[in-house]
Amino acid sequence: MKKIGPNGMKWLKMIHVFLVVMFFGGILSSVSLSMQLDLTKYDEVYLGYKNIVIISEYVVKWGAIGTLVISFVYGFFTNWGFFKHRWVGVKFVLYIIQTIVGIFIVDELMMANMELLETQKQLALSNPAFIRNHEIRHYAVYFQVAVTIFVFIISFIRPWRKKKTPVTKQV
Repeated sequence: MKKIGPNGMKWLKMIHVFLVVMFFGGILSSVSLSMQLDLTKYDEVYLGYKNIVIISEYVVKWGAIGTLVISFVYGFFTNWGFFKHRWVGVKFVLYIIQTIVGIFIVDELMMANMELLETQKQLALSNPAFIRNHEIRHYAVYFQVAVTIFVFIISFIRPWRKKKTPVTKQV
């Protein structure tokens, strides 16, 4: 396959950074909104969840999808590959795990709670399922934040690099 040249790599990196900032910024925005919800005030919780859903739909998901697409471009059209360097492979696997957690835990619980808020109104706040969903979602989001920070660290320090072996001259 044809590889991307130096100018293409610069654009790829800029797009990648933008999408990751979008993705992580959305997650952090959701965390901050969720942390300050007073679970005794229906209007506040409903509005907070509405905003979290909007952030998830229009910021986090597009950042996540874009980042995934860019990672495939990096894997197929650059010399980085998916598993040529161990640190790149670890980042890729962690990102896939994080995305699965986001789709199947965070989003599912968020939408279940939104449905409870819309159907049960004030009663949803005392519903054990709502409270459990809210707490589990918090832990899952904290997991996502921790994984993202770890991936950032890996991106900058690039551990697990292969050590260069000195070339010996044969006489």
